[in-house]
Amino acid sequence: RKARAVLEESREAIARCIGAPIDSLIFTSGGTEADNCAVRGTATAMKSRGRDHIAVSAVEHHAVLDTALAMRKEGFRVDRARVDQTGTVDLDYLRSLVNDRTALVSVMHVNNEVGTIEPVREAAEIAHSVGAVFHSDAVQSLGKIPVDVEQFGVDLLTLSAHKIYGPKGIGALYIRKGVAIDSLLTGGGQEQNRRAGTESVPLAAGFAKAAHIAQETMDEDSKRISSLKHELRQKLAAFHGIVFNGHPERSIPNILNVSFETPGIDGEALIIGMDLRGIAVTSGSACTSGTLEPSHVLMAMGKSEATARATIRFSMGRQTTSEDLDRAVDALREVLSRMRGGENTKF
Repeated sequence: RKARAVLEESREAIARCIGAPIDSLIFTSGGTEADNCAVRGTATAMKSRGRDHIAVSAVEHHAVLDTALAMRKEGFRVDRARVDQTGTVDLDYLRSLVNDRTALVSVMHVNNEVGTIEPVREAAEIAHSVGAVFHSDAVQSLGKIPVDVEQFGVDLLTLSAHKIYGPKGIGALYIRKGVAIDSLLTGGGQEQNRRAGTESVPLAAGFAKAAHIAQETMDEDSKRISSLKHELRQKLAAFHGIVFNGHPERSIPNILNVSFETPGIDGEALIIGMDLRGIAVTSGSACTSGTLEPSHVLMAMGKSEATARATIRFSMGRQTTSEDLDRAVDALREVLSRMRGGENTKF
């Protein structure tokens, strides 16, 4: 009984962070499973209603995008809504894609590579105008900017603990009451018969604690990290051939994505060089670091393959300081100088 009480208290604490009823949240093994549940579970449930079409933004996390594309093998048509050069979904184009056969529309709240905040409420209205279910992946935004399921108008919302300093191995899916969704895992009747398998009470408690702390410190953290992002942007602005990716205003505080539009710059080599100097950066999503493919997000934004490959992402958090930025800039200057044959890189 004590374990059950802790589990439900944890569920309530997380639900409160997104303005949701306690019984609308199910626990999963992470954001990837929650995305799979949302896309595959909704699509299969809606197919019996004559809906065999899925529309997702072209910059979705692979957990959404690849799952949607995999549904083609089960007879679904899948369309990707284009985005503009800032990574913002083209709402008019999205509107042109949906119809009375659309089962699901998925547009993430914040892009995990370039930090652009997407117009999820407007996208939800487009989905609902044709009777489709609307899903949004809020893994990157929870605890960093306000997330409210009622204000967003979402039917499904993906969350994850480890992006807010919580434990790895647990996520959650918000499911609006009345939304049809099939279970991916069968067996026991856990999570309202929507996700079989014994729940991890310690992970749920850790998720709840992390969510509570993130909500309590959101305003303070956002202001401080936004200031750091502005400082880093100013320090990098004088780099030769540098381009800042993502929306200049509607973006999350902790991500700064930059490309180098000069010949001979390789993102993977940059990452290795920075790592050897004690600075961790990525070439795109942290989940796909190590892949040789150029970022699908940057390609969708109209970047050339060469530019997409000459891109790195800086992420800042609670422990990041101004001194860390100085070290990062110095390291980047040195790495770029070596790449350019030892020439001095002007800032």
